[in-house]
Amino acid sequence: MIPIGRATRRTLLRAAAAGAAATAAGCAGGTRSVQVAVVWSATELDRFREVVAGYPAPVHVVSAGNDIDAFLRARHLAGTSPDVAILPRPGLVTEYALRGWLSPVRASTEYAVPAGLSDLLMTRGRRYGVWVKAAHKSLIWHLPSMVPQPPGSWDELVSLTRRLGALARRGSGPAPLAIGAADGWVLTDWFENVLADLAPDAYDALAGPDADWQGRPVRDTLDRLAELWSIDGAFPGGGRRALLTQYEESVIQVVRSRRAVMVFEADFTAEVARRFLPGPEEASTFRFPSARPDAAGPLIVGGDVAVALAGARGGVELVEWLTTAGSFQPWLRAGGYLSPNTTIALDSYADRLRHGLAAEMRAPGTLRFDLSDQLPGPFTGSDGVGIWRIMQAFFADVTDGVSAAEAVRRATGQLAAEARSAGGGR
Repeated sequence: MIPIGRATRRTLLRAAAAGAAATAAGCAGGTRSVQVAVVWSATELDRFREVVAGYPAPVHVVSAGNDIDAFLRARHLAGTSPDVAILPRPGLVTEYALRGWLSPVRASTEYAVPAGLSDLLMTRGRRYGVWVKAAHKSLIWHLPSMVPQPPGSWDELVSLTRRLGALARRGSGPAPLAIGAADGWVLTDWFENVLADLAPDAYDALAGPDADWQGRPVRDTLDRLAELWSIDGAFPGGGRRALLTQYEESVIQVVRSRRAVMVFEADFTAEVARRFLPGPEEASTFRFPSARPDAAGPLIVGGDVAVALAGARGGVELVEWLTTAGSFQPWLRAGGYLSPNTTIALDSYADRLRHGLAAEMRAPGTLRFDLSDQLPGPFTGSDGVGIWRIMQAFFADVTDGVSAAEAVRRATGQLAAEARSAGGGR
């Protein structure tokens, strides 16, 4: 979350320009368009514009990018808030609702989401947002020619990493893992998958006000990560180079330069891989492996939320329309879209990968929402802040020779202190 005092001049200017452009667009021809600010850009932005082209009123869409919180704060201060916004985490929905910035919204009768997701968008008994896009965040990507037999358990993943790491140290092959550790959210996704696998009840508790960030489940999770991340030769160029590697580069290291064999991240990795694959071979996936025998493995999802800003003209109606089964059909047909709406027929997916992932999300009892996106205030993480920064420091420790016990002690102390500061635990 970016407080308005930290909003960059570029963000403020973009927000002002977007407000003026949206006003001009709304007045053209005497018909006021519905204004929507979104987190998406590039292909995602184009696809969403194709979606809202089917809405019965004109819709003007502006991309605020990753700094949408600062963008919306600037627009609010200027009195030019959009009618609808697409937010990247539920914590912003709660905060804006408590500030009185949002109107309650309703969903259509064609809308249903997996258990637990809907409650994240409720504040004081009222719904203030609806899920419009999901991300499956429990996938490990590889080229079949490089990993003909994927590991089926956590122990097998560790063994494979040790074997390939030893070969990499001798110059006899690529590193086993690529990791975009320069992006702290990549590391929190690793943490969340291991925690949800080892202690699902503790995972749920960490999102609450009495979360124990120094308890056994968190320590065990960090121990497991240290076991894997500390393997000599695990990453191209070592841990220090990994801390300078951003997410997209980590994907390129697997699919194009072949400097690594596997990379962990969400279903949106498919679009990055497709841009950089040099030949006909496509990247494949396997589920993040479980440490428990015969378990399916964790299933972590993220998602984007549509909200209607207070006083919006037509915003509530557009939000409801976005929950109808037919609204996102253009994006479903084009591929690259995973819907949180379980009423959408699986055969609507032209994208084979998302077809399978949508089916996995409907399996009862396994799904949990991205933990860091549920944390309060700055603890939720951003560049150099909160849980992102703490996980980067932990990664630096375990890849630089600090003992696992000492690295875990430091990280849990920092997590507990940050949670107390944000009012989210102990």
